[in-house]
Amino acid sequence: MNDAGERQQAILELAREQQRVTVDALAAHFSVSVQTIRKDLNQLCDQRLLTRTHGGAMLPSGVENLQYEARRRIAAPEKEAIGRAAAALIPNDASLFINIGTTTEAVSEALLDHSGLLVVTNNINVANRMRIYPRFEVVIAGGVVRGSDGGVVGEAAADFFSQFKVDYAVIGASALDEEGALLDFDYREVKVAQSIIANARHVILVADQSKFQRSAPVRIARIDQIGTFVTDHCPSAAFRQICSSAGVELLETAAPHANSPLTRSAL
Repeated sequence: MNDAGERQQAILELAREQQRVTVDALAAHFSVSVQTIRKDLNQLCDQRLLTRTHGGAMLPSGVENLQYEARRRIAAPEKEAIGRAAAALIPNDASLFINIGTTTEAVSEALLDHSGLLVVTNNINVANRMRIYPRFEVVIAGGVVRGSDGGVVGEAAADFFSQFKVDYAVIGASALDEEGALLDFDYREVKVAQSIIANARHVILVADQSKFQRSAPVRIARIDQIGTFVTDHCPSAAFRQICSSAGVELLETAAPHANSPLTRSAL
């Protein structure tokens, strides 16, 4: 693997699997010099994708979210597949909320071949992407615009969503725990997400499996408040059991040993 970008993406995947990586082990794994690996780690840490440790690096702590551009690059192919699977659940001529997040943005991208959608969002990136198509009506929430990612947050945004009752909501989460909690970092964003959940007939959670390896301090909701969970793979047996007990439909786009690219558990 000669391309630095591909190697750095692979380093991130190893860090998510192992929680921590070392310079010597990475140099041996990729057959490159330790100087090359140190440069890779420095660049990943500059982007706040990793945190340097003695002799290596580890995933950042769960006290703050990753920068937007860095989050967009994490598990990008998985998010694209999740976006397509979630979009397939939404029919034409439906009304829906789309929340903040890079995975919810992947859903909005996959929805571009739909028609007759009423899209209510607090995500400026989603509004910008969909507003140019006359077959969509796009409504954007008012409130505080978060400079880091173009998300509209705060009490005004939460009140705005409470004026609607839509068919579907597409939400994300920064972290998922084995007790069935959906977690995030910004309590202002969580208030909006809770209003979105309360005012949709069917809630679709979209999150890749790396969210099981992260932590965040603010609770959004419980998985039993969700109708469908779309992910690339759910690695937690405990979380699967909670989904099953609560009647949450689990859709996996890349489950290990699956016979097809989409595994659907009718729970």
